[in-house]
Amino acid sequence: MTSPLPRLTPDRLPGLGAYLPAPPWTEPRIGIVHLGLGNFHRAHQAMYTEDAMLAAGGDWGICGVSLRRPDTRDALAPQDCLYSVLVRDARAERVRVVRSLRRILVASEEPDAVLAALGDPHVRIVTLTVTEKGYCLDPGTGGLDLRHPLIARDLDDPAHPQSVPGYLVAALRARRADPFTVLSCDNLAHNGAALRRAVTDYARALDPELADWIARTVAFPSTMVDRIVPATTDADRQDAARVLGCVDAWPVPTESFRTWVIEDRFPGGRPAWERAGAIMVDDVTPYETAKLRMLNGIHSTLAYLALLAGLQTVDQAVGQPDLRALLYRTMTDDIAPTLTVPASFDRARYRDELLARFANPALKHRCIQIAMDGSQKLPPRLLGTLSDRLRDGHAVDRLALGIAAWMRFLSGQSESGAPLELNDPMAARLRALAMPGASASVDALLGVREIFPAPLAADVRFTAAVRRAYEALASHGALATARRYAAL
Repeated sequence: MTSPLPRLTPDRLPGLGAYLPAPPWTEPRIGIVHLGLGNFHRAHQAMYTEDAMLAAGGDWGICGVSLRRPDTRDALAPQDCLYSVLVRDARAERVRVVRSLRRILVASEEPDAVLAALGDPHVRIVTLTVTEKGYCLDPGTGGLDLRHPLIARDLDDPAHPQSVPGYLVAALRARRADPFTVLSCDNLAHNGAALRRAVTDYARALDPELADWIARTVAFPSTMVDRIVPATTDADRQDAARVLGCVDAWPVPTESFRTWVIEDRFPGGRPAWERAGAIMVDDVTPYETAKLRMLNGIHSTLAYLALLAGLQTVDQAVGQPDLRALLYRTMTDDIAPTLTVPASFDRARYRDELLARFANPALKHRCIQIAMDGSQKLPPRLLGTLSDRLRDGHAVDRLALGIAAWMRFLSGQSESGAPLELNDPMAARLRALAMPGASASVDALLGVREIFPAPLAADVRFTAAVRRAYEALASHGALATARRYAAL
C-alpha cells in the first residue's frame, strides 16, 4: 500500500533540522569511493566522514558501490542518496539524516561507471566493507586464490573486472601517475596487509612490474571498526517515518557506541576523521586483535549456541544466565590473557562494555545474521585465540565449544527441530560433511583445510576438546552445556 507520507528528499531537509547536525551543510564533491555499500558502512564510515566534513570542511563526499545487488541503489536513488540512522539503546532512540553519500552505483550493472568513478582524480581514498569472502584469499597461503572463479575470470578479461582485486588493479593501473589510498574496513586480521597481498598477487599474475609499483607506492592502512548494526526491518522503516514525517526506504538501525581506529598513512590526504572521534595510530594491531577476539569471536560463539537453543536475537541470548556466564568466563579467562594491548586498554572494562552492548534490547540483532559465512569468520575470530592458548599450554574447552556449536549448526536444525538457514560460500560442502547427530562429522569438518590449518587440526588437545564439546551439545543441549562449561 502506498504511504500517504512524502519521501525523504532534499526538499524535505529544511523541515528536518532537528535531525541534522550543525553547522550548515555545504555540498561536497566526491572524494571517496566505497566498495560494498551496506548497512555497516552507512552507520559507521559514512557518519564519521560527514562529521569530519562538518568539523573541518573538505570535499569527501562518498560514491557507494554495491557489488552485486541493486537493492540499496533502488531504495535510495529516489531520495538523492539521503537516509536516516536510528541510534538506539535501552533508554532512548535518536534519529539522524546522513548526507555524505552522494552517488550509488551497482557494479554488476554498470562496471564502466564504477571504473570511471575509481579513475576520477578527485577520488583520494577507496574504502571497503566487502566481508572476508570479498578478498578471494586462499586460507592456506594467506595470498590470493588464483583458482577462485571470479579471479580466474578477471585474469582472462582484466579490462572488465568483477572481483574486488580486479576492480582495484584496473583502477590503479589507470592511476599510475596519481594513485588513491586503499582502506579496508572489514573484520579481518591485518586487513590492510591482507588486502595489499590480494591486490599485488592479482597484479603480479597480470604484470609483475605493475605489482612492484603497487607494492612500493600504494598505501593500504589497516583499520579496526566497531559498531553493532543489525539488518533493517519494516518496523525500522515505520519508526523512521513516524519520527521524520516522511518515508525513508532504507533506514539503518544501530547502537550509540562506535569506534574507528585507523593507521594514519594517507599520501593523498584524508578527512579529519579524528575531529569526528576516530583514533589515528601508527599500528592498529592491538586494537584489531582485541576486537576480533573479544567481540567478534564471542559474537559467533553466542550466535551458534543461541540458535541451537531456539533463541533468535543477541539480547535474548545474553539475557539467558547460562550463556552470559559462559561468555564472561571465556572473555575473562581464555581471551583477555592472549591480548597484547596498550597500558591504557582496560580488558575488564572492555568485557563489561561488550556484555552491556550485547544486552541492548532496542537493537534486536538477529543471531542468524551473525551466523552467516562461518567458514570465513571462524579463523580470524576464534582460531588465533585457540592457537595462542595451546601454545602456552592452557585448556581450550570453552573456545572449542564455539567451534563445536558451529558444527552442530551446520546440520541445519535447532534442538527443537526448527530449520536453521546456512548462508556460507562453502554451504553445500559443509552441509554434506555435517551429518546430523554423527560425531564423525567432527573429524570430517576438522579436515577442511580452508578453515582449519593442518597444525591445529593435528593437535590432539584441540581435536579432543572439540569432540567433547560436540558430544556434550548432542547429549545435553546448548544451555545445559553452556552451564557446565561456564563452571569449568
